Amino acid sequence: MFSFFKKKQPAPPAPAVASVPAQPAPVTPPHPEPVAEARHPAAVTPAVTVPAEATIERAPAPAPEAKTSWLNRLKAGLSRTSSSIATLFTGTKIDDDLYDELESALLMADAGVEATQYLLDELKKQVKAGKLSEAAQVKAALRELMVGLLKPLEKPLVLGREQPLVMMIAGVNGAGKTTTIGKLARHMQSHGQKVLLAAGDTFRAAAREQLTIWGERNGVAVIAQESGDPAAVAFDAVQAGRARGVDVVMVDTAGRLPTQLHLMDELKKVRRVIGKGMEGAPHEILLIIDGNTGQNALTQVRAFDDALQLSGLIVTKLDGTAKGGVLAAIVKHRAIPVYFIGVGEGIDDLQPFVATEFVDALLG
Repeated sequence: MFSFFKKKQPAPPAPAVASVPAQPAPVTPPHPEPVAEARHPAAVTPAVTVPAEATIERAPAPAPEAKTSWLNRLKAGLSRTSSSIATLFTGTKIDDDLYDELESALLMADAGVEATQYLLDELKKQVKAGKLSEAAQVKAALRELMVGLLKPLEKPLVLGREQPLVMMIAGVNGAGKTTTIGKLARHMQSHGQKVLLAAGDTFRAAAREQLTIWGERNGVAVIAQESGDPAAVAFDAVQAGRARGVDVVMVDTAGRLPTQLHLMDELKKVRRVIGKGMEGAPHEILLIIDGNTGQNALTQVRAFDDALQLSGLIVTKLDGTAKGGVLAAIVKHRAIPVYFIGVGEGIDDLQPFVATEFVDALLG
């Protein structure tokens, strides 16, 4: 399994993740009246600041054949874009026609106008400054530019900085949100984390059942209700997590379109109520986006970020007709960390985002 998180470790001799025997303080149920809404810390600091003494703990390196299989699946998922770009650098003259064709290919890959223009402008500068005359040299220059553009998205998820670490998971219907939560729970367990799940999608019975199944597979408890207020489920889960001394509480939420303003307001309420259950929570607000939705993914990021102040992204389904360039458009909007990308349904198909691997698959 090739997965990594950063785990905050206090000064010795304390353990890397302190196990706090939290006793549930007397609490009152969430009040239905509106409350003052505090901006999530991620709105101020989009990337988690890790102390110098923190270390990166990685799972055992995957077998070479497993890593090759993962990269092959990623390349296959992005083959639509890679094939269109690779052909541009086959026995091609370095002229305006090449730049025009490259512009079209990047736009078709959902890179967006701003990112495409940036890449073309910088590429022309490098070609001129380096007097590049071979197509392979220009492609290599483009690769370095794209890696540099996407590198700010490559950040690990920091564990152990709160007890418990409360994560709120959002996304539209069909993005693979509930399945991704199950995979994340397994990843965190592999790093010694005790996880609790909250079935906050009370609008869809199938979502609760699906999350319960994932909980049973992973041996993880799931807080759920047959019906009711999703904010109340989230509140109960946070309180249960504190009482049980778990490391991570993951709160599922109902899938919705960003144009459904009343439902987006419901998400804001869930976030506020989680904060009542534990000061400073949720510590991570993640958006799951379908890699096949193209520029719609950017629209979703903007809408959910405005409503919730996202701290991270997970891109799923990069195993079909995904074009992949939308990450370039997203980074130009705001460099929200992409913690993981997914290329399939298997538990190990959710892997950390690595800019160099992604660009290599994107360019072919």
